[in-house]
Amino acid sequence: MVKIRKAEESDFNDIWEIFHQVVKRGDTYAYHPETTKEQAREIWMSKAVTTYVALVNDEIVGTYILRPNQPGLGSHVANAGYMVKDGQFGRGIATAMCEHSLAEARRSGYLAMQFNAVVSTNERAKRLWERMGFSVVGRAPQSFQHQEHGLVDSLIMHRFL
Repeated sequence: MVKIRKAEESDFNDIWEIFHQVVKRGDTYAYHPETTKEQAREIWMSKAVTTYVALVNDEIVGTYILRPNQPGLGSHVANAGYMVKDGQFGRGIATAMCEHSLAEARRSGYLAMQFNAVVSTNERAKRLWERMGFSVVGRAPQSFQHQEHGLVDSLIMHRFL
């Protein structure tokens, strides 16, 4: 069973392990594969985001952030980013985090959620987001430098809450 709670500062070493695993692959996030631990802390633990961790048997196996998609007049739309620890795929962790983030976004007064850059080759994420009610509303051609496939498209996915 996946338990999700707000992250605490003491969780950062576990979050960093996940962040580093995901980002160094260069296949799902635009962050540079050599992002440092200090840079990751600024990205994932800043005051501009709310950070959560997913636990299985008290082990942190995933993390996500929730924030406004845009400032000011775009702040009624949420944005989120999710990361799952290597070796934990297929256990429902990303699904649990997405469900949790949608509920948290609703509770926080957001009217919709939007993902700005879902890498088109990330089939696992695309299937999950579509299952969770997101639709592709746009495509940015060759906007992501995939470490294996070269230039690939990014998708904009959206759903109302």
